[in-house]
Amino acid sequence: MNKNTLLPVFTGGALLFLVAVPVTFVLLQAIFPHLDRGTFNAPFSAFGKLFADAQFPTLLSGTLRLGLGVALATALIGIPLGTLRGLFALPYAALWDALFLIPFLFPPYLAALAWMLALQSHGYVQQLLGVNLNNLLFSMPGMVMVMTMNVFPVVYFAISRSMAASGSRLADVARVHGAGPWRAFFRISVPLALPSTASSLLLAFTLSIEEYGVPAALGTRSGVEVLTTGIEQRLADWPIDMPGAAGLSVILVAIACCAYWVQRALVAGKDVETTSGKPIAVVPKPLGRARFLVLALFSLVALTAVGLPLASIFVTAFSRTLSGGLGVNNLTLGHYKALFDLQGDALGALGTSLSLALGTALVVGVVGLLAAWLVVARRIRFAACIDALSLLPAALPGIVVGVGLILAWNRSFWPVTPYNTWGILLLAYCCLLLPYPVRYVSAAMRQIGNNLEASARVHGASAAQALRLILLPLVWPSLLASMMMVFAVASRELVTSLLLAPAGVETVSVFVWRQFEQGSVGDGMAMASLAIALTLMVMFLAVRLQNRRLY
Repeated sequence: MNKNTLLPVFTGGALLFLVAVPVTFVLLQAIFPHLDRGTFNAPFSAFGKLFADAQFPTLLSGTLRLGLGVALATALIGIPLGTLRGLFALPYAALWDALFLIPFLFPPYLAALAWMLALQSHGYVQQLLGVNLNNLLFSMPGMVMVMTMNVFPVVYFAISRSMAASGSRLADVARVHGAGPWRAFFRISVPLALPSTASSLLLAFTLSIEEYGVPAALGTRSGVEVLTTGIEQRLADWPIDMPGAAGLSVILVAIACCAYWVQRALVAGKDVETTSGKPIAVVPKPLGRARFLVLALFSLVALTAVGLPLASIFVTAFSRTLSGGLGVNNLTLGHYKALFDLQGDALGALGTSLSLALGTALVVGVVGLLAAWLVVARRIRFAACIDALSLLPAALPGIVVGVGLILAWNRSFWPVTPYNTWGILLLAYCCLLLPYPVRYVSAAMRQIGNNLEASARVHGASAAQALRLILLPLVWPSLLASMMMVFAVASRELVTSLLLAPAGVETVSVFVWRQFEQGSVGDGMAMASLAIALTLMVMFLAVRLQNRRLY
């Protein structure tokens, strides 16, 4: 094989293996319900059976209500906070940014467990304030609230950056020409921020409808069912309904795609260029008398979204028993000692998660670098296909990837299969997290002129040598930052771990989930606190590396 075709063939093969295979088997199983018997009879009949199922309207309506509720709630919180951050001189702005980044780094399932400890009957809030919020928590509004506290930073950061970049300067021009402050805001700042607003709300919607941990933790006790829990139920309950799980997976992806289409339709033709090519200083306005009111608002949101869940986790980790309540006599380090007991499962789960996360970071780092290089720098013939395959997992819920891998590799015709080994978890993590390095490296490569690689080629370097000696050192900070983010996210992934982990293999997320189910809440929260500390450390280091790349 020619050296110039070796890397494209390797990259294309890796993308087919990681992404196309599971997606194809989900579609095939949904269309041909008897595929597991080796026949293509009765195509599309599974959808008729699915639509006739009395549970289907409940699953669909629950998913849509959750997604729309979270999108609305994140808009109510994220848009005002983001506007204040972007347009005004907010005191301690960097501190608020750092605090609001923390909830998004929380695994949603862990946030749900923390909120359960705080708000359930005889929880920490009732012990401190005498208020019982159990009925609110275990309901659709409670699920929306928990997801909103986890997802609103997406909207906050999008709005704040958009407002800071354009809204203030052009609004000032409108003020000079006679417009009042509110008129300038609604006629100038809001329309300019519409693309960022729509994109962030779309992301909030898709993140909520794809989430499994929050509905599984809160919805099962309140009777709220969604598509993700319906898929898991069809895979866990006997008899296993593979066509039904595949059909629900396709419907879930279709909802996400429809939401994307609606977002594109809303912002079509509304992009406005506001940059003339000259750097313009952004001068935020003083808050004046509203300073203390704004600080109180930011403090309330930070306390609710960050302080309360973190306090619940750490208090539980240091409490001897839940029934012992909040008191000095109930404090203990026993749960942390139990984690490092050589006869326990905690060290094995931690080692498995860290190993899988490291392997995932290395694999997607290599594949993502090659995919971005072929699309941005080389622009080969099938660049559009490579680009589509490398970014497709961003639209795939984790539970759909898990279903696809089960359907693809749990087949008798494979001479060798990763199914029922730790390798299936590695495939799942790689598929889900591949878009991270692709996006980071693509953005970095677009900032590099084509003349550098062309000069190397003119002087006799091959394409691979130009990549290794010229481009890789330049994009390395971005690539390393993305790999660190992949490492942090992979180390606490839940839904695919629950679906695919073979007997005897346990990850950190599965360990925490199982401990909570078995009543060993203190051990689970001790492990969760370690996972949070590790995730925050790695993610902030990744952000620092990325910021260094910008200067």
